Order: sequence, then structure tokens, then C-alpha cells
Amino acid sequence: MTDGEIKAMRLEAEHMFYHGFDNYMKHAFPEDELKPISCGPLTRDRANPAHIELNDALGNYSLTLIDSLSTLAILASSPSTVGGKNKALTYFQKGVGALVEQYGDGSSGDAGMGKRATGFDVDSKVQVFETVIRGVGGLLSAHLFAVGDLPIKDYHPKDQRSSQNAGGAEQVLSITWPNGFVYDGQLLRLAQDLARRILPAFHTATGIPYPRVNLRHGVPFYANSPLNQNTETSQCQAAQKSKAELTETCSAGAGSLILEFSTLSRLTGDPRYEQLAKRAFWSVWERKSSIGLVGAGIDAETGLWLSGYTGIGAGIDSFYEYAHKASVLLSGSPLRRDQCHNLTEGTPTSVHTKMVSEEQQTAEAFGRVWQDSHASIKRHLYRGDMYIHPHYVQADLYTGASRAFWLDSLSAFYPGLLATTGNLEEATETHLLATALWTRYSALPERWSTSTGSIESGLSWWGGRPEFIESTYHLYRVTRDPWYLHVGEMTLRDIKRRCWTKCGWAGLQDVRSGDLSDRMESFFLGETTKYLFLLFDKDHPLNKLDAPFVFSTEGHPLIIPRRINERSSHSRSRQIGVDNTDVSDDSQDAPTCPLPPAMLPLSISATAARADIFHAANLARLHLMPTRDNVESPLAEYSRDHPSISISDVRSPSNYTYFPWTLPLELIPHNATSSKITARHTFDITFPAGPNMLVGPGFLQRVGNGILVNSMGGVRLGMVQDVPFETDDGATGKEYRVQAINNILLGKDERIFIAKDTASNVVHPLDPNFTRVRDTSMLDLVVDVQRIEGEAQSQEPTSDPVNDIETSSTSGPELVLDSSISANPEGASNMKQAFNSLLQHVASLIVVPSSAPPPPNIEHSPREYVAAILPVGVGVAPLPDVDDALGPDIHGAPQGDVVWHSIYITNENCKSKLPASVPKDHQVIVIKRGGCSFDEKLRNIPTFAPSKSSLQLVIVVSFEDEPGLPSGWLVRPLLESLQTTASGLPRHNPIAMVMVGGGDRSYGIFERAAGLGIKRRYSMQAQGVPINNLVIL
Repeated sequence: MTDGEIKAMRLEAEHMFYHGFDNYMKHAFPEDELKPISCGPLTRDRANPAHIELNDALGNYSLTLIDSLSTLAILASSPSTVGGKNKALTYFQKGVGALVEQYGDGSSGDAGMGKRATGFDVDSKVQVFETVIRGVGGLLSAHLFAVGDLPIKDYHPKDQRSSQNAGGAEQVLSITWPNGFVYDGQLLRLAQDLARRILPAFHTATGIPYPRVNLRHGVPFYANSPLNQNTETSQCQAAQKSKAELTETCSAGAGSLILEFSTLSRLTGDPRYEQLAKRAFWSVWERKSSIGLVGAGIDAETGLWLSGYTGIGAGIDSFYEYAHKASVLLSGSPLRRDQCHNLTEGTPTSVHTKMVSEEQQTAEAFGRVWQDSHASIKRHLYRGDMYIHPHYVQADLYTGASRAFWLDSLSAFYPGLLATTGNLEEATETHLLATALWTRYSALPERWSTSTGSIESGLSWWGGRPEFIESTYHLYRVTRDPWYLHVGEMTLRDIKRRCWTKCGWAGLQDVRSGDLSDRMESFFLGETTKYLFLLFDKDHPLNKLDAPFVFSTEGHPLIIPRRINERSSHSRSRQIGVDNTDVSDDSQDAPTCPLPPAMLPLSISATAARADIFHAANLARLHLMPTRDNVESPLAEYSRDHPSISISDVRSPSNYTYFPWTLPLELIPHNATSSKITARHTFDITFPAGPNMLVGPGFLQRVGNGILVNSMGGVRLGMVQDVPFETDDGATGKEYRVQAINNILLGKDERIFIAKDTASNVVHPLDPNFTRVRDTSMLDLVVDVQRIEGEAQSQEPTSDPVNDIETSSTSGPELVLDSSISANPEGASNMKQAFNSLLQHVASLIVVPSSAPPPPNIEHSPREYVAAILPVGVGVAPLPDVDDALGPDIHGAPQGDVVWHSIYITNENCKSKLPASVPKDHQVIVIKRGGCSFDEKLRNIPTFAPSKSSLQLVIVVSFEDEPGLPSGWLVRPLLESLQTTASGLPRHNPIAMVMVGGGDRSYGIFERAAGLGIKRRYSMQAQGVPINNLVIL
């Protein structure tokens, strides 16, 4: 796209904004929004307070003007008008004056009284989230532009560096504009007035704000609010108590207030706003599930999740967005320690609370939340190229199992977030699918199904949402790939062709039929046109601003002014998160953003040349695009004399084989190829019901981290090969995973548990699809531990299997074996060794139903489960042929007896032979590692006649980490020579040996051992490939 074409696109985006804004000011101001078809104002539905789709956002305070001011300020840096007059800047300054005329200047005197209200003293029940991001955010962003903290080209207001009063608040120096209006901080005071009216919603026990608040009366409709507990001062009204108000909010609504409220607190010197927003954010995050995901609906009073679903779209989206953007906005602006105090104030709307912890104040803490969240999303919600083209699903909040397969238009923000956080490849591939969908529908439907390829549940509208255009803008800024300019051109032309009306821009009620809705949402001017304009203005000051500014989720640029940081520079050592004693340079360890993808030779666009671009088209069913050869546009009537209309806008797309439809063929390399779509290796295994098999609702049991199969009769396992692994020879492959059992979908971390005896009844040794394989490297030692004198007889097992359902065992250090070591046959294999690893497979199965009777009062020894590794080499002896010990019962108590009860504990066994009676009278010998080789330790054990009461097993306890390996990793012990006696004669009855880690703790377990058994490990394979999440007990 040439510079001239880019400039023309920028001009069209500017005209698009003015067509909507001029008609709003003409037909709707000072009301909230415009009806573009009726040419009139859109106001609150006071006749139907339950109409929250309208009333949540429309607060009766000129919402569209507030949302548009920052767009006007951005347009003012690249004015299209000639003759020295900056139309956008003039509109901006007139808009500020019009707002002050209606609502006053935010002060407490006569100047604070406007034509419509004193400040925002209006009887409107609004949503906290929408009011903060649109109202407070719009006012703050416009203020930052007005005083020069955000750049407007050739606009130079007075230097505000000395503008601070004694209380630390922004004391704006007067700025006189050409129209005679004197700006002295009216927008900032109005922003604080509006935010102050929202504070009653934060009166909750959880720190999560109520979803709605009345701008005049507070929260009289929430009977449980602390504000309503005092009978004398309660806000509750008798009529309102009879009807309970919903206390459900969402993660996005509660956790996406940090940018606006932190900026407000820094500018006003009032820390309440920032602390309350941070407390709300952390209150949501602390309730994340064990797999690191947050849900959509949450109760503000109880803090309980009200829905078990999660995703990246509606209800959750901006929580993740604000985690990252808070780390940017707050970077370089740490709070001072003298600001850490109780936040109390004697006004009715004050909130009495304490600040969050010092760690939670820091930008780094929010950055870690984003990193952890992204890892969990990639693990549980992301479906890779094995599903035609990468995309995200809705999943179970607690297990990660897929629950729904639709994309909503709000989730189109995510590629932009990924791009700005350095995850460029993931951003590019997911944006491709959104682009293909827009190409198919000439808009993004509210919800679209990846499984059916059609619109989900009739949610077919597009209300002018900006998220897809926002991501397009960010990806272009990161890559400078002209492909994204043509995507922007497509969206601009489609909007003009389909949404234009004589009085503004309408939403699409149905993206398929083109039916219009009579509403121009405020965010269309506040975000959609703004991102389109910035996309085509590469030299805009904001696109070159080297400062920690961010776009809010409503598209309002925000920044904490540098002068505020300069004022506190004298107290840097007292700032949270700053330690002047640490002068080390850790820049080498800091994450860096990847470079844009390299261009193919003789190509212009790396994106257009991607080998998977048609994979996205395939998933979007782009070939099902409707024929629009004869579609007429309402633009045709006005195209001749309207400045924002060109003849190309009334023509429908004509080529549906590539996307975007505006992409010129010369951007596609002549030799470009499409890679083969990856085929998912899936199949089902069905076990018929046989005689004496349990069939019915009890044969599958939900346990802590998976499904316990009590009977194989009627079981159907859905297998998918999608778990990456590395083989011993360094090759990569994919293991199978049970993704469903009898139509129950499983999360990626959930497992299927089958008892060995249960599986033995149906598994044929020669069945290639379902083969049981014994683990040749690992087993588990089952140890009955003697009680210490004084221990209570009712003592539970040392490792509580019930509590271990949700968390890994904490009874000992986890020891893991590096899987890369086994490539060396002389060195040992790489297997994972962990303390109580059996509990990770078995004890997590134990759940105690709420209606279950209490466990019987049976005396038993505590039982420990210790993972052991088997040796390699020519001196290895087979394990004794004994039955496996059993795991715990449903109450966590040991089951059955163990086979060996005579155990001898010694040291390293290197300098001399053991007494001859030891191997004769003891079944197990425990030896410390070190001092000599494993062969010498066995050599110093005297010969003995084999019997059931003589030596069966030698256990070597390792006390040190392996050199060159992470802590807790072990190498299989190597027995280099055939076993011999101390005199050098071959041992006729070689001794079986295993090794355990854990040092003193393991050694102490064996010192107290009253009995010991072994439990072998088994795994399942399908067609010779391991099944990753199927555990044989």
C-alpha cells in the first residue's frame, strides 16, 4: 500500500468519525447515545429498569461525548483541514466546554452547577465497570491530552510540573484556549466526582465491588452491604428490600478498574481509588482455580464462582488485559511507603479498608499474573494446528475440559494482547482466523461455533465492536506487515458499505442479512474509528511515544505523568519495590520481544506468505460466503456528494478464495504454498459388558483429578494423539491422551484411573490398541511405620490422601529423573522419582462424600509411599516374585498387609562385610549411598541360603543431588559387573536392589519401618505409543 493510499485510508477513517460525531452532537447531545436510523437520542429505559443491556452503560451524562474526546485529541495531531484551522482540536476544546456547561466544573461552588446536574448527581443505576472504563477513563484521558501529558502535535499548553497542592493533588495551571475557554482541570475534577459516586459499590466483605451503583443514592438495593446494616443510617428502602438485587459480577468487571483508578489516584493524591481497584483485582485472582484460570461470573458478597465455565472472551477478557497493562502503566511509578496507611475518611461514600500487600502493589506482580494466566490459557484453552487451525475454546474452570466450542467477538482482542506481550506467533495465527471470519461475514458475529461453522445460538449481531480492529492495529505496529493495512481497509469498507445511515453509523442486527439496529454505541467513536485512524497514521505522536502509556479496554490512552514521578524522586529509597542496595544488572535475564517474521524472497508480506493462511480459511468455512453480486448499499443514494463515500464502498467483495478480500494479488508470492492440514490421530476403544461386570451409574466415579473406572464393561475411551514427548534417541513425537470417557470430556491434566485387576479382566496381551506395560524403571515402596511413643492412636496416615486430592504431596521433597539421560545405555534411564509418588496416582482418587459415614476406629500403623528407581547394568537381579501391596482405602487407611517385616538398617557398607546372620534373618537391608560403588556394597553382603525369611531386597538411600542435574533428579544406579561375593566368587543368588532419594527423611522412614512391600507401576500403550493420562493402579 503506497503512502498516498495509506493517507487516503486515514482520511476515510477520519470522515467516518466525523459523520458519527457531527450527527450525535446535532441529533442526540446532551443525551448518551445516537439513534442513527431515527435521527434522535437514545436514553436510559427508565420504564424498564431490568433492561440492563441499555441501562448499564447509559448513565444520562452525555456518554458519547465523553467517549469521543480522546479520539478528537488523537485526530488533532493529523488534521486533514487546510487553512491553518485544526478542526479536531477545535472540536475537542468545544466538547470540553459543552460538557462543563452541562455538568459544571467539578468544584463545590456555583461553578460546579451545570445545566443538567451538579457534577454527575443523576438518579441513574449504572454498571460499575462500564461507568469506570467509559466515563472515568474518557474524562481522565481527555484531561491528560488537555494538559499536554499525552501528545497533540503543535499543541503546547503551560508546563504543569509545579502544579501540585499541599495534599498532593493535581493543581492544574490555567490554560486559555483560542475559543476563550479557560481549562483548569475541570475534566479531572469531574472524573473524581464520578469515581467518588462509584465507591459505595466497594463496600463488600470480599473486596469485589457490587456490579451496579446508583450515581445519586449509592447501593440501597444491596441489603447485605455494610452501608445498609445500620438501621439509622441505612440506605435501604422498604420497597427495595422485598426484591433481591443480583450480586453477580464478572472477573472482567471487578478486575479491570486498575488503569483508570490508579491514574486518578496519582493525579488527585487520593489513594483510595487505586487501592480499591487493586484489592478487587487480587480478590479475583486469589480465587483462581487450581489450574490457574479465573471464571466469568463471581458473587461479590461470597466470592464464590457462579459458573464453572471459563474462556478468554465475554466476562473474563479485560482481566487478563489489565494484568499486563497494569504492569506497564505502573512501571517506573512505585508507591511511596508513606502512602501505606489505613484509608479512612468520614464522608458517607468513603471506604474503610487497608491497602493490599506491598508485593501486590508492584508492576512486577501484575506482570507475573499475566505470565501465569497466559501459561494456563495456552495449556487448557488453546487448541493447536491439530484442530485445523489454532483457536481457543470454553473450558471447565476446575478441570480444563472443553465445554463449548465458540468464539465471541470480544475475544478478538486477544491477538492484540499477545502481540504487545511478545507472543507474536500465537497472536498472528489466532488473528488469521478472526480475519477469515470477518471476510466471510463482512463483520464479526457476536458468537460463532468452530464445531458447526455457523453462528452460535442466534447471536448474529455486530454492534460496532472494536476488538478485531484493535488487534489489527497492534499487530501492524509490531510487524509493519502491509497485510494488516489491507485488513484495516477491509473493515473500513465493510463498515461503510453496511452500517452507514444518513444520521450516523448503525450496528448490524444480523451480519448475514445486513439488518440494522438503531443504535450507535459510544465505543464506535471512542474505539473503532480511533484504532482505524491510528492504523493508517504511522507517524502519529502516540505511535512514537517512548513512555509507559497504555490504551484502556475502552481505547482511552492513559499515562501516569512523569512529573508525578519526579516529585517523589527524593524518596526513591522509600518506594515500594525499590532497593537501592541492589545494583546488579539483570537486563540479560529480562524477556525480550521477538523480531517480526522474516520475509520470503521477493515477497512483500510475511503474513500473506504463511503456509497456514488457508487453514484459517478452512476452519472459518470461507467457501460458504454468500454471493453478494446484487447487494445494494444505502450509500449509493448519497455517494455522489458525501465526502466519506467512494465508489469502492458500494461494491461487494468478488473473490472469496483468499482474505482479506481487499488484499491485492501482488502481495501473495507467486510460489507460495499451503502446508497440509495436520490430521488428528483419534480413535475410540470400546469395552463390551461381559459376565459379572458392573454396568450402570456407579462404574465411573469422579475423583479429585480425574475419573476412577470401577468396571470396564461398557466403557468407551476417546483417544487423541496430542501430547508432545521426546524419545530416548532424541526424536519428538506425540503420546495418546484419553480426551473423553463415555462422552465425558477430560481436561489436559485429568487422568483415568483403572485398578490392575479391573484392567486385567479385559486387556488382551496381544491387543495393539490397549496394551498394559510394566514400568521397568520405577516402582513404589509401601512402608508401614512404627508409631513413636506418645502418638495418638487415631493418627491419620502420614500423607493425607484426602487433602492430597487438590494439591501434590508435601510430605517430602519431590525427586524427578531427567528423561534425557537414558539415551546413554551406560548411564541410566531417566525416570521421575518423587516422594509419595504413589499418592499422586492413588491417594488422589480418595474422596469422602459429604454423606459418607465417619471412618471406622481401627488401629493401624501409618503408611508411607516412597518412589524407588531400579538399577541398570550386567549386575541387575530381578525383583522378588511377590504380590503388589495395596493402596489406601476410601478413608485413607492402609489396606492389607505387606510381605516383609524384618528390616536391617546399616551405613554405607563399604569397609567391611556385614555379619553372616544379617542376610539370613532379614528380608530387607537399607544402605546409605556413597563411600564406594554399588557393586562393592552388594559384595559386602555375605552369602545366604534363599528362603522366604532371608534377604529379598536391598534399598540404597541417596543423600545428595546428582552432579550437573537440578535438585531432586536422580540417575539410575549402574551395576557394572556381575554380582560376586567378598571373595570374588560369582553369587549364585543375585540380590535385587533399588535406590530411593530423600536423604535423612527416607532413612528415618526405614528406621521406623514395621513392614515393607512393593507396588509395581504399569502404563498403557495404544499402537505402541504411551497413553499419557491413563494410570493403572
